[in-house]
Amino acid sequence: MTAVAARPTAAPARTRAWVPVFAVMFLCTWSGNQFSPLLLLYQQRQHYSTAAVNGFLGVYVLGLVPAFLLSGALSDRFGRRPVMAAGAAAALATSAALTFGESGPWMICLGRFLAGVAVGTATCVGTSWLKELSQPPFDLGADAGTGARRAALAFSLGSAAGAVAAGLIAQWGPWPERLPFLIHVVLAAPLLWLVPRAPETVTTGGVPGPLRSRLRVPAAGHRRFTRVVVVAAPWTFAAAGLGYGYLPVLLAGVTGGLGIAYATLLTAVALAASALVQPWAKRLDALDSARGLLTGVAVIVAATVLVAVAVHWHSWPLGIVAATVSGAGMGVAMVSGVLEVQRIAGPAGLAGLTGVFYAVAYGGFLAPTVLSFVAGRTGVAVPALLLGLAGVGVVCGLLLVRSYRRHLPSR
Repeated sequence: MTAVAARPTAAPARTRAWVPVFAVMFLCTWSGNQFSPLLLLYQQRQHYSTAAVNGFLGVYVLGLVPAFLLSGALSDRFGRRPVMAAGAAAALATSAALTFGESGPWMICLGRFLAGVAVGTATCVGTSWLKELSQPPFDLGADAGTGARRAALAFSLGSAAGAVAAGLIAQWGPWPERLPFLIHVVLAAPLLWLVPRAPETVTTGGVPGPLRSRLRVPAAGHRRFTRVVVVAAPWTFAAAGLGYGYLPVLLAGVTGGLGIAYATLLTAVALAASALVQPWAKRLDALDSARGLLTGVAVIVAATVLVAVAVHWHSWPLGIVAATVSGAGMGVAMVSGVLEVQRIAGPAGLAGLTGVFYAVAYGGFLAPTVLSFVAGRTGVAVPALLLGLAGVGVVCGLLLVRSYRRHLPSR
C-alpha cells in the first residue's frame, strides 16, 4: 500500500526543508492571480465585454477543478515531487501563453486554463507537502497547525505579489500586456530546478493497486466533510471573486483612468488582510465546533453586503473596505477549512481530500460569472443580486450552526 512517511534524517539539516515547497506554491499562485487586475486592461484595449472578462475568470476554474481532483491522488500514488514539477511547468506555460494574449481570446483562455492547472496542482499537493515537512523529523519546532498556516500564507502572498506586479506595470509600465508575464517566466523558471531538491515525503511499498483506486477519496464521504466543510468551502473564493475580481469592473465608471491601479489596490488589500488574519484564524479552530468556518462565512456575508452597497452608491472608498473584509473572511475560511481537512483525512489520503476541498472551494470563484450572466439576462440590478447572495450565505451559516455538533471529526 502507499503510505506517507517522513524519511529519517538529521533534524538540524531539515528544519528549513519546507522552504522550497513554499517558494513553489508562492510562484505558482502568482501565475494564477497576475491576470486579475488586467481584466480592465483587456476590456479597455481589446474591447471585451464585462461578460467576456468574467468568462475568462470562469475558464480558470475549468483548469482548477480537475487539477484539484487528480493531482492529490496522483501525488499520493507517485510522490509529491513529480506532480509538483508538472504544476511548476504549467505555471511557466501559463505566462508564456498569456504573453501572446493580444492574439485573441483563445490564447487568453488557454493561459487561464493552464493557470488553473498550475494553481490547483500547487495548492493541493503543496498544502499536503508543507504539512508533512512542517512536523518531525523535518521540523521539530512546528505545531499541529504550522503546515496549514504556511500553505495559506504562501497562497495569499503569491496571489498578492502576482496581482500587484501585473497591476502596477499595466497602469504605469511599458508593454503592459506582455511584460508582467515575461517577468513571471524569469522568476518561475528556477522552479524546475528547485522542486527535485525538496525532500520527498511519500514512500511506496508492496503492490499499490490500480490508479483508479487511488483516485477515489473515501474521506470525502465523511459526514463532517459533507455536512460542514462543503457547506462553507465555496464562500472562501466567492469572497475573492467578488472582492477583487468583480468589484473593480463594477466600479470602473468612478475610477476612470486609474481603474487598473484601483483593481490592483483592491487585490493587495484583500490578500494582505487574508494573510494578516491567518494566525488569529488558527486560534478559532476547535475539535468540538465549526466556529472557524462559521466565522469565515459570517465575515464573507458581511463583505458581500458591503460590495452591494459600494456598487449601489458608486463608492470607490467603500469598495476598499469591502475588499478588505472579503480578504479577512477568505483567510479565516481557508485556514479553518484546511485544518478541518487535515483532521478528517488519514495520512495516505491527505492530498486527495485536500484536492476535493479546494475543488469545492474554488466553485465559489464562479460567483461573478453567474451574477453577470443573471444580471444580463434578467435585468435585475447587480446590488440586488449581491444581497440575495448574502441571504444564501446566512442560510449556510444557519446550517453550520445546526450541523457541526452532530458531525465531529473522527481524527
